[in-house]
Amino acid sequence: MTGLTPYLHFDGGAREALEFYRDVFGGDLVIHSYGDFGRGDGPADAVAHGMLQGAVELFASDAGPGEEPLALRGILFSLLGMAEPAELERWFAALAEGGAVLDALALKPWGDHDGQVRDRFGVTWLIGYQG
Repeated sequence: MTGLTPYLHFDGGAREALEFYRDVFGGDLVIHSYGDFGRGDGPADAVAHGMLQGAVELFASDAGPGEEPLALRGILFSLLGMAEPAELERWFAALAEGGAVLDALALKPWGDHDGQVRDRFGVTWLIGYQG
């Protein structure tokens, strides 16, 4: 793994989110539960640590006691040029399901395609490509 990897703390929905992101981006998903780690500070089936490894990498867990659940403002995750245009178009459409298109993925005046979408978990993505 190289570079910055987001680590998202969900309010009980980490497994659903990780599976959704795997379905969107592909890759391998590894999930360890609270029970797997011998944690007694939450439900045994809650996600203590999950990771998606592939074209898009991220970590996620269910927030434990004293941890703030995901609440994003003023941030978006950029996937500019991370894959071929057709794949980026597919990712954009899949992320929009149950979410909201903030700026359609389209040719912009500066000559590149880009757009913004907020997925159903509240994560905003900037997706685009040149040409």
